[in-house]
Amino acid sequence: MATMTTAATVAARTSEKESLSSIIARISPEDVPVMSNMKKASKGAVLFDFQVEELAAAGANAQAEGAAIGASDAVNTDTIRLQNQHQIAWKAYSVSDTQDAVDHAGFERQSARQALLKGLELRRDIEFALTNDQTKSTSGNRKAGTLSSFIANASVGASATAVGGSGFAANGTNFPAGLSSGSPNYGTARAISVALVESAMQDAYTEGGMSGGGIMVVSPVQKKKFSDATIANYGTGTITNQYNQTTPTAPTAIGSVSAYLTDFGTIQTVISRQMPTERAYLLDPEYAEYTTLNGRDMVKEEVGKSGDATTGYVLSEFSLAVTAPKAHAAIFALSTS
Repeated sequence: MATMTTAATVAARTSEKESLSSIIARISPEDVPVMSNMKKASKGAVLFDFQVEELAAAGANAQAEGAAIGASDAVNTDTIRLQNQHQIAWKAYSVSDTQDAVDHAGFERQSARQALLKGLELRRDIEFALTNDQTKSTSGNRKAGTLSSFIANASVGASATAVGGSGFAANGTNFPAGLSSGSPNYGTARAISVALVESAMQDAYTEGGMSGGGIMVVSPVQKKKFSDATIANYGTGTITNQYNQTTPTAPTAIGSVSAYLTDFGTIQTVISRQMPTERAYLLDPEYAEYTTLNGRDMVKEEVGKSGDATTGYVLSEFSLAVTAPKAHAAIFALSTS
C-alpha cells in the first residue's frame, strides 16, 4: 500500500534549509618531496651552464730529493662544463563573473580558488617531470633534462639496451649507461634489495657524494618492497622502534623502514607519488638545485576578460642543475609485482 504524503509533511520539506559543509575535502595529494628537498636557485638566462671539478685519483707519489720540476710534470685540472635549459609549464583556468559574485560554501572567490588549485597541480606536474625520463630538447617546445639524464651512477638490469658510450651527457641529452634517449630499455626487472641499495650508495659515496647522508626517493610500491626486503634481510631485531611509550599500550608491529643506516651513511626513504614505479633515486641534496628563471616561479597572471568571464593561469619556468652528477645514484629496472 502506498504511503500517503500529507500537506504538513510537504510543507516541512520545502521549508527546510539546505545544509552544505564549509569544509572541502581534497583527496588528491599535493606533496612534492623531490622538488622540496633540493636547493633553490634562480637564473637570468633560459640556457645556463654550470661546472664540476674533480681531483685526480689518489696514487703513489714519491719524488727524488732535489729533483727538478719541469713542464712535463705539471698536469692542470680542467672543469667539466654541464648545461641545461628552463622549461615553461602552466595550468590555466576560466571563471565567469557570476561565479566570482555569488556566495560559495568553503571559499570566497572562485577565481582565487582555481588559481590555488592550478598552482598545486603545476607543482605536481613539475615533480612528475623531475622524476620521470626526460632529456634536454634540442628543438620544439623547450624541455629540461631531468634526473635520469644527469645521474652518472646507474644500476640497470640484465640485457639493458645500450646504444654506445657510458655515463651521462654533459648537456643532459641522453640517459645513463648510454641507453636510448627515445625509449630507454633498463633491462630485465629485478626485486629491490639491500645489496642493490648498498651498492648504489657505495658508488655515490666513492665519487664524493652522500658524506652527510641523503634521501632515497621511491614510489609507494618500492617503499613497501624495500621495507619488506630490509626486514627479511636483517630481521626485526635490528630495527629501532620510533615509538616512545610512557604508559602501557597494545603492542605495535613494525613493518616499515624510514631510515636505513648503510656502511656509507644514513639514507632517509622518501615516497614520491609521481615517481616511476620501477626505479629508485639516491640523491645527495647538497648537489642538486631546482632552478627557475628570474621572476618566473609560480607566477599568477590574468589573461583578461573574455566576455563575461576572466581567464588566468599559473606559470613556472623551471629547470634542474645536478651540480655533481656522480654524487647521486639511480637503480632502474625494479620489479613492480
